[in-house]
Amino acid sequence: MLRYFPENNTAYVHRKRDYLIAVFTFICVAISLNVDANASLEMQNFMGIIAWIFLVGLLVGENKDVRTQVIIAVAFATIGEHFASIYMGGYIYRFENVPAYVPPGHGMVYLTAIALSRSGLFLKNSRKIATFVVIVCGIWTAWGISGIPEQGDAVGAILFCVFLIYLFKGRSPLVYLAAFFITTWLELIGTAAGTWRWVELEPIFGLPQGNPPSGVAAWYCLVDAVAISGAPILLKWISRSNDWITRKSEKEISQETTENK
Repeated sequence: MLRYFPENNTAYVHRKRDYLIAVFTFICVAISLNVDANASLEMQNFMGIIAWIFLVGLLVGENKDVRTQVIIAVAFATIGEHFASIYMGGYIYRFENVPAYVPPGHGMVYLTAIALSRSGLFLKNSRKIATFVVIVCGIWTAWGISGIPEQGDAVGAILFCVFLIYLFKGRSPLVYLAAFFITTWLELIGTAAGTWRWVELEPIFGLPQGNPPSGVAAWYCLVDAVAISGAPILLKWISRSNDWITRKSEKEISQETTENK
């Protein structure tokens, strides 16, 4: 069950960059979601520009693999936002749109999960952190289906089970652990500020869901999984395309040289 977790009693390097990325994103999330609670549409668009600048700046020090993962995460999450919010109505933003800062925000959130997952703190304490996350999210889930909250949270319980599968069966458990912290942070702040709200009954089966659902991190884990698995495929396709273009160019040059002779 823990085969993809790092080994115990191993020395790990603490890189300041990883922690700076995480702290910066946590602060940006808190500020932007509270600002958006009373912001105009024009302000949302301005925040979108700032978020793109921040994301590009954070990616400057990353390698090609991570950058590719972030691009895929942003693309997939943006499609998911429009489908789940605009089309399905599972959760609704204030202006019934997808705010301009959300796509780059997903990129920053994903990069934060990557940064924390490779940090010395997570590598050294992965099992302790996993235990903490499972207990906290488990208590949250149990509270949601206990009947105490009027809205109920059956969806949260299902998502919690999905999250456990990602955590203990997936090949990147530390990314999913890190995703729990940053996504829970943004969901609690966003819903409390009124930036968006989850509808009481999810639109497919009519199951009650919390605002936010307790296992909401599972949705973000899906984005992470797609980004991690999709990056090698995309990079391989780009490499093959470049090779094909290069061979074609060389062939055309060779033909022109032959014709000139």
